[in-house]
Amino acid sequence: MMEHSQITARPRNWVAALSYFARTDPPERCELCNDSLPAEHSHLIEPPTRRLLCACIACALLFENREDGRYRRVPRRARTLADFQMTDLQWDALLIPIGMAFFFNSSIDNRIVALYPGPAGAMESQLHLTAWAELTEANPVLRKFAPDVEALLVNRIDGAREYFCVPIDRCYALVGLMRTHWRGLSGGAEAQAAIGEFFASLRETAITARSADRA
Repeated sequence: MMEHSQITARPRNWVAALSYFARTDPPERCELCNDSLPAEHSHLIEPPTRRLLCACIACALLFENREDGRYRRVPRRARTLADFQMTDLQWDALLIPIGMAFFFNSSIDNRIVALYPGPAGAMESQLHLTAWAELTEANPVLRKFAPDVEALLVNRIDGAREYFCVPIDRCYALVGLMRTHWRGLSGGAEAQAAIGEFFASLRETAITARSADRA
C-alpha cells in the first residue's frame, strides 16, 4: 500500500525548487513574521504535517526552541556517507520500486518513513523493519540522524551507489524536480537531466564523512 503527498516544485536549483512548496511565486518574506528574506534562508518543518516553512534567522532560532515542539529547524549541511554499507540484497529488501529513495525518523509516527520521488509527488512505501534493522546494524550512523529534519538519501540509478545524510528540505526539492520534469512512462531526457544536476550539486556541496569522523 502506497500513498503520496501533494508536493510540487520547479527547477532548477534546490533552493528555488524548495521555495515553490508554499506558493506559486518564490517567497520573499518569512512565513512566521513576514520579514524580508534573502535567497539563502532557514527552513522550519512542522512534523505532524511535514510542511516546510521559510523563516528568517530570528524566527528559526525562536521557534526551534519552543517547548511545544511544533517546529524543528532544518539543518543546512549535507554529508556524503563515503563508506556506507548496503548490498543489492539489502536494497531489494527495502521494497523501493525505483533506484532512489529517502528515509527519515518521524517523531510523530515513532518510525522510519520511506519515501521515493515520482511523477505524482512523494510516494510512501511500506518499510520492512527487519531489513532496516539490518541496515542500521551495518551503519550505526543512522541512529544519529536528527528526527524529522535529516534523511538518508540513496541514489542507485544507472549503477550509482551513493548515500547521503541530507537536510529534509533537499529531499522534497528532489521530489519537486521529479514531479515538474517527468514526462511519459520513463521520465524523459529533461527529468534525467534535472536529477543529474541535483546530484552533481549535492556532490559538490556535501561534506565527506567516514566512520572515523562519526565515531
